[in-house]
Amino acid sequence: MKVRRKMQFRVWVGICWLMLASGASGAGDPVAGEAQSLACSACHGMDGATPLDPTYPNLAGQNEKYLFDQLKLIQSNERLILLMTGQLIGKTDQDLWDMAAYYASLPPKIGQAAGDDESIARAEAIYRGGIMSKRVAACTACHSPTGNGNALAGFPALRGQPGPYLAAQLKAYREGERATDEAYGGMMRDVAHALTDGEIAVLADYLQGLH
Repeated sequence: MKVRRKMQFRVWVGICWLMLASGASGAGDPVAGEAQSLACSACHGMDGATPLDPTYPNLAGQNEKYLFDQLKLIQSNERLILLMTGQLIGKTDQDLWDMAAYYASLPPKIGQAAGDDESIARAEAIYRGGIMSKRVAACTACHSPTGNGNALAGFPALRGQPGPYLAAQLKAYREGERATDEAYGGMMRDVAHALTDGEIAVLADYLQGLH
């Protein structure tokens, strides 16, 4: 198991950087997407960055490919979100691309970390350097030093996401309750498996203020 994780750690860091050079372009129309996304504002805010609940994600400024991929997973119930059950029924792939393009076009909102200097320094060390003793890869490899993600590869932007949302997703990956990283060999589950609740808490807080 340790050998497997060590190999995955090296392979996926390499893949993240290689994807930066790959070609990809968004396929959505933001204008059409605004009309398709009217119902979404009830939970995510008119600006896409004022969620009704802090466990809901900010959509504004998120990467288009990531948003499309998640909408497809939610539509097929591969990513089960009960509050969104039925919201995407009847929408075509083009509708989903348009919605993704609309939210990607909106300005992101940056929050502020609430932790003390020690907690922020601890989180920054994890984000930028990982935890080698536990084979936890540096988050920057796929999500960039500024937390903007990798739009071409479809890796999400993390900066400015609500801390409670980020913490919930990391715990879901750790417990195997979220498996939307299947196309990437379970990369996020491998990263999150060794994170403690305390490490997740400081990391989530740090990321909501990262920019």
